[in-house]
Amino acid sequence: MNNIEAFNNHLPVKVRFGEGVAVSLPVVIDELGAKKVFLMVDAGIEKFNPAAKSIIDRLVTISHLTVTVFEKPAGEPTIAMVDDATNALKASGAEVVVALGGGSVIDTAKAARLCAQLNCTFREFQAQAPTYPVPSVSLIAMPTSAGTGSEVSGGSVISDPDAGLKTGIANGNLRAQVALVDPVLTYSMPPTMTANTGIDALAQAIAGIIAKCSTPIGDAIGYEAVRMMSGSLVAAFKDGNDKEARSAMSAGSMMAGLTMNISDCTAEHSLGQAIGGLKHVPHGLTIGLVLVETLTREAKVVPEKMERVADAMGVAQDGTRDGSRAVGAVRKILADLQFPVLSSIGVTADDLDLLTDNTMADYFITQAPRPWTRDEVFAAFTSALNLETRTA
Repeated sequence: MNNIEAFNNHLPVKVRFGEGVAVSLPVVIDELGAKKVFLMVDAGIEKFNPAAKSIIDRLVTISHLTVTVFEKPAGEPTIAMVDDATNALKASGAEVVVALGGGSVIDTAKAARLCAQLNCTFREFQAQAPTYPVPSVSLIAMPTSAGTGSEVSGGSVISDPDAGLKTGIANGNLRAQVALVDPVLTYSMPPTMTANTGIDALAQAIAGIIAKCSTPIGDAIGYEAVRMMSGSLVAAFKDGNDKEARSAMSAGSMMAGLTMNISDCTAEHSLGQAIGGLKHVPHGLTIGLVLVETLTREAKVVPEKMERVADAMGVAQDGTRDGSRAVGAVRKILADLQFPVLSSIGVTADDLDLLTDNTMADYFITQAPRPWTRDEVFAAFTSALNLETRTA
């Protein structure tokens, strides 16, 4: 029995989870004492998400509320998107922000709320010493995907397309005040998005367990999140109307977000963000492209933790005790998801040095259980690039 090191955890997010909980949005707004609402949504969400359309239609017809609807353009959050949202939020005079959409919408809302309060652009925020005041406007997060766990985290990742980089900001004061996690809002996710967001959530749960700053609280939530998602991700991918699978993924991804926020992400996110910054592809996709390769390395460093991950995934004992069971289980999930390989998004050998340099400069890799060398990162990218097809 190892001595438990000192740790601090503070996660003051009110979570309401369950099928149909989204209809309580007007009640939550009233509880916050707000009359002016800034509703940020994915552009065109009413065309592909009937449940979200119902929520929007109901909200804008409530007589005592003034609702400003802001449509975030498709794609990863960019500095320009944050600045546009910031200006719209300030002009609205809103007393509450509602972020209804995927992790990119929630991340954009966090950054825009911060910049609106500080009365600055996102680049101006980056240029000064970080300041994260207690928010003057409440944020209600309503995820329509089961992925980043942004609804309960204090992080926001914003892309800078001009520089080919992604910038992560994080602070407890970025968190939403209320998270309404309703699996029904995720039913309309197509298979590809289900796979991308789901593998990101699974990666976050595992990362929070193996990170050097992990805690017993984060581990407990993380292992349960792994258990829930390991049995439901492929099922949700194959049948988007599988209520049990969607429910487990919504709960599991939210819990993975908690685990990540209690602990942190690790190398898989640094490699993934380097890819995303260069190729401008969805965040979850980038994580899945290098997840096996990063976990293969981590299994050599923390085999005991990876063995417990394998147990949580329901993998039978095979006598190896080296963490390879967990790596194999992740490999099988990716194969069952028909997940793309690194070369399929246009990455070539000529990109590997830049990807490696950007990875080594990223924060998350510093949270790995043991420091990565440049050679290890280059080797992980090379291994991923050499993979031609996904096999179990």
